[in-house]
Amino acid sequence: MMALPGGRHLDSIPLPGQRPHLMQVDSVQRWMEDLKLMTECECMCVLQAKPISLEEDAQGDLILAGGPGPGDPLQLLLKRGWVISTELRRIGQKLAQDRWARVHSMSVRLTCHARSMVSEYSAVSRNSSQEMSQIEKLLMEKCSELSAVTERCLQVENEHVLKSMKACVSETLSTLGEHFGQLLELALTREVQALVRKIDASDNIYTTESTTGNLFSLTQEGAPLCRIIAKEGGVVALFKICRQDTLRCLYPQALRTLASICCVEEGVHQLEKVDGVLCLADILTDDSHSEATRAEAAAVVAQVTSPHLPFTQHLSSFLESMEEIVTALVKLCQEASSGEVFLLASAALANITFFDTMACEMLLQLNAIRVLLEACSDKQRVDTPYTRDQIVTILANMSVLEQCASDIIQENGVQLIMGMLSEKPRSGTPAEVAACERVQQKAAVTLARLSRDPDVAREAVRLSCMSRLIELCRSPSERNSSDAVLVACLAALRRLAGVCPEGLQDSDFQQLVQPRLVDSFLLCSNMEESFV
Repeated sequence: MMALPGGRHLDSIPLPGQRPHLMQVDSVQRWMEDLKLMTECECMCVLQAKPISLEEDAQGDLILAGGPGPGDPLQLLLKRGWVISTELRRIGQKLAQDRWARVHSMSVRLTCHARSMVSEYSAVSRNSSQEMSQIEKLLMEKCSELSAVTERCLQVENEHVLKSMKACVSETLSTLGEHFGQLLELALTREVQALVRKIDASDNIYTTESTTGNLFSLTQEGAPLCRIIAKEGGVVALFKICRQDTLRCLYPQALRTLASICCVEEGVHQLEKVDGVLCLADILTDDSHSEATRAEAAAVVAQVTSPHLPFTQHLSSFLESMEEIVTALVKLCQEASSGEVFLLASAALANITFFDTMACEMLLQLNAIRVLLEACSDKQRVDTPYTRDQIVTILANMSVLEQCASDIIQENGVQLIMGMLSEKPRSGTPAEVAACERVQQKAAVTLARLSRDPDVAREAVRLSCMSRLIELCRSPSERNSSDAVLVACLAALRRLAGVCPEGLQDSDFQQLVQPRLVDSFLLCSNMEESFV
């Protein structure tokens, strides 16, 4: 069961105010910025007597990022790096298709971009290290070798010779990619080190804010950069901010950056080394902090307790502060002024229920069921399937406790779970459809677990839950053809039928309850819908 949709688990949830990805710019602006680079590349091709390809897909291969601003080495590395990575991938594709003319022309263009990246970065950065200079030299040598060997391939007509040369080109391309990756990692590491040093040395709040913002932008470029930031002291520097009262206005930004970094193992390890969990607990339990700050702290907790990341399960320091963190998160859910804040707090609670079974007992003692079910009727706090996914995850994990059933009945929880079986996407986006499937699946799982209690089972039958479960089993469109939802609904239906068999028609009993579960599953998963 998923507690949060998507890669970083929080990133795929459309939240207001998120900073756009670095590479997302207006297409016309991108084209205008590309003109200079594209014409320079063409000029160099002509000067080297390399004809520009007239093939139909030639223009499609000239996808370039906009030119970096003056004196901005990070932008330069990211944009040039994206261009070269794209070219390497496309050369590999053309090579697999034996399109030698395209392979050669793209190899020449790749050399141009590599030379531009090296020269431009040298112009804006500090003195290069000996290691970087050596890799730059190896990179340019391989670029020249690739251009030369692909040019020779154009003159060869013998297929056997071309086959052996293709292996040589492939090996050269692979080595070139390795040198490029090493060079880019060294350069990015150097720039990250500069940013971290700047945060550590800064006594100006505006400089710290700007530098932290740059660090956050880098985390959005993917896991490799998050690893570099963690290894180079980014986590330590950010927690240093979060421990200074004079920088309280920067806490949300620093915590948001930490949540991104902790999607990688190195980030979580660094967080534990600097007693990050204790710092998060202090922030969450301190009511003098703004709601935004506590919400961002909840986001970090959600990230470091994610059940989808195996390395988070060994966060031993979390257990020491778990009770006060859970208490603070329940309070944040109860007092949340917006859907975004409630989502972050409930996501953290949902992940914690996977992290340790004691959390479910704590939630029972804190009357969390009442808090969560009351929130379901508040559209300001619970207005998306993503949020309902968190709530039903918590209920599903708590429902293994026997005493949970009475609390559910007391708060009219069965009716709310029944409503979750009818969760439908509004926009039809893949992420929202997947969230709705998870809500339906977990609602059925919760119902099956709670129906061990006869009172819950009778209440579910009274609310026509069996009819809805049968509909989900028999109608693929109702469950978006999800096998996971089907299995959960069959299990819940069988549990209810064991308590109240009179609620089923004979055909439903014979097809959905009496056979082995796998036979009922195969029957329903192959069922054609009737439109009569």
